[in-house]
Amino acid sequence: MWTGEARSSRRRPPRRRPPVLACSHGLRPTRSQVEHRRPPPVRAGGGPVTLSPANEALAAEIISWFPRPRSALIPLLHLAQEQDGYLTDEAMRRVGELVGATPAEVKGTAGFYEMFRFEPVGTYMINVCTNISCLLWGGEELLHHAAESLGVEVGGTTDDGKFTVEEAECIAACTEAPCLQVNYRYRGRITPDDFDRLVEDLRADRLDIPRHGALSRVRQSIPAERLAGVVPPEQAREAPVWLARNNVEVAG
Repeated sequence: MWTGEARSSRRRPPRRRPPVLACSHGLRPTRSQVEHRRPPPVRAGGGPVTLSPANEALAAEIISWFPRPRSALIPLLHLAQEQDGYLTDEAMRRVGELVGATPAEVKGTAGFYEMFRFEPVGTYMINVCTNISCLLWGGEELLHHAAESLGVEVGGTTDDGKFTVEEAECIAACTEAPCLQVNYRYRGRITPDDFDRLVEDLRADRLDIPRHGALSRVRQSIPAERLAGVVPPEQAREAPVWLARNNVEVAG
């Protein structure tokens, strides 16, 4: 018959847990992937904490569309990116003041989204899709043609600061493959010759494309009945312009 003392003396020592290893199946991002999307640290002080007078007025209007100021954070980040071409610390601090968020909260939100930039980019961001549909219809060849014709590497910016060429994952326009975006405006069924003509039109300012980002959600006309707290969106008579479904422009 065992006693309590004998039983306690026979207890095995607790097992040590093995160290947690990084997953080898791509579920955990690599250090390079983390660094790519990690925004630079917030710098204290320095530089004017302001938007341009016109953008200050537009920011106040945008905030009035929402039930609370913090809901306007992302549209105001688009506005700040339009002004400078990327998100500067000064502009982000001002956005935080307007919506009642700390600089860290503003930068943490912006760092989650691919369309926000923390370094200067070209006036025209060209994103060429190479996902499966576009890949099968020549998207990869189009990407390399775009970079070669502009004299840059993929991810690079031309010396004149006019164009940045990047590879994109699926941009949800598979029926128009191969497809690309210029400042998040779609161009579908693009051939290399179409791309060359597109660049000529952009250089000559023949296309009405806003600068530096997805600004259709900022510079839009919202009917009065869609403003916050008036009528539920599903009861409004008119949808915002950026919700139109037929905005894919087919080249040629």
